[in-house]
Formats: sequence, structure tokens, C-alpha cells
Amino acid sequence: MSTAFPDAPPPHDLHALYRDHNGWLQGWLRRRLGDRERAADIAHDTFLRLLVGSVAQPLREPRSFLATVAKRVMVDHLRRRSLEEAYLEALAHQPELQECSPEERLLMLETLLQLDAMLDGLGHKTRQAFLLAQLDGLGYAEIAERLGVSVSSVTKYMARATEQCLLFALDAQA
Repeated sequence: MSTAFPDAPPPHDLHALYRDHNGWLQGWLRRRLGDRERAADIAHDTFLRLLVGSVAQPLREPRSFLATVAKRVMVDHLRRRSLEEAYLEALAHQPELQECSPEERLLMLETLLQLDAMLDGLGHKTRQAFLLAQLDGLGYAEIAERLGVSVSSVTKYMARATEQCLLFALDAQA
């Protein structure tokens, strides 16, 4: 899913933007992250995101624009790392049924990341209701009891989550 940036430079100006501001951006990120390699990775991903979503318009304040895009990329990286850690921790606590190949683990992790992106923007209770229904197979009454809400609230949560999933699926196809 690519995000369009209304103030992004055209591709031919991206080279100049990279040349003029990559060093500054890496320093800015390094001060925030305390890690040179992660700063370089996020700076790279920031310019990659600009390349994918660029629109022809000159930048008035390139550093402010780069900082905004880099913050979004950092949030994405942190979310991914948090999800990976939770997934690995959950795997460590599961009885060992069968060893997964690295490819299978990557596929499962990518699926979790897609699910996380799909549910992004939903409220906590809506997300919880959806996960309890889909992953734990609970009925609406059980979900209502666990969340301390009415069954009609759970019905609304599920409708909202389902709509979000459908919109995500349609957006991914476009």
C-alpha cells in the first residue's frame, strides 16, 4: 500500500533532495534513536517511501518534510519490531509441535503485520472484540462479558472492524 505525499518532489528532484539532506536526516535520526545503523535504515526507507509516493511539487521546507516522513517510517519500524517480538515470545511459550522453516515464520509474521495494518485506526475495544471473535472463536455474549460492554456494543464493534477489513482489502487490490 503506497501513501501519496502531496508535497513530495518529482523523482528527478529526489536525487538532489537525497544528496542535500540525507546526511542531515541520518544525524537527526541517530540523535533520536541512538543507533547509527537503524538511523541509516530508516533514512533509506524514508527516501524509498518518497520515491514510491512522489508527486510533482517543489518543497518549501525539505528538512521539515523529511522529518515528518521519517517519523512515520520510525513508527512503522517500531510497530513491526514490537509485533515481531510479541510473535517470537508467543512462539517460545507454545509447545513444540513442529519446527517452522524460516520461510514459514516470515510468512506468518507478514500475515500478522497485514492484520495489524488492517486493524490500525480501530479503537482498543473494537480491535479486541474482533480478535476475540476471530482468533479465540468467542461469541458476542462472551466477548461482551470479557470487555465489560453490552452485546449490542460488541455487534457495533464487529461491524466497524469488518468494514475496516473490507476497506483495507479493497485498498490493497487497487
